Amino acid sequence: MVWRALWMFLGQPLFRSVWFPSSNLRAQLLCLFGAQIGERVVIRQGVTVKYPWRLMVGDDCWIGEQVWIDNLAMVRLGNDVCLSQGVYLCTGNHDWSDPTFGLLISGIEIQDGGWAGAKSILMPGARLGEAAICAAGSVVSGTISDYQIVAGNPALAVRTRKIRELDCSHSVLNEVAR
Repeated sequence: MVWRALWMFLGQPLFRSVWFPSSNLRAQLLCLFGAQIGERVVIRQGVTVKYPWRLMVGDDCWIGEQVWIDNLAMVRLGNDVCLSQGVYLCTGNHDWSDPTFGLLISGIEIQDGGWAGAKSILMPGARLGEAAICAAGSVVSGTISDYQIVAGNPALAVRTRKIRELDCSHSVLNEVAR
């Protein structure tokens, strides 16, 4: 209880502050409160994390401005995950059939290479498979297969993601070296 109060009244305001400009410092603060944060993670300003101790972030992830990680249950981000601006990860909902409106919670997982587009919403229990994408504004409430691209509300499959091989012969560095 004390830990939760410390986060709410000290950690979270500091974490969200525009006076706390360093992504590295934000990651360290989350770790201080129990999050597991990988290497080279970028956390932009204005991100909200409800409970850092229920957050696991892999290496080379990008968490954009105004992302809200509402993690009443565990949220797991694999390596190379991108959460674009305004993404909402919602792990809790209410049982509308229950007369007491009971709380239902379920974790969220985004596997390696997954990308949640700007203003998309992932509902309790959502899972983005490896390299899967939910387009901007999508609402995801189930499992999205590996390499699947979904869009809309509810999110529906629109195509399969194809990743080109990196062609280093035309890179900017090679042009400069010539």
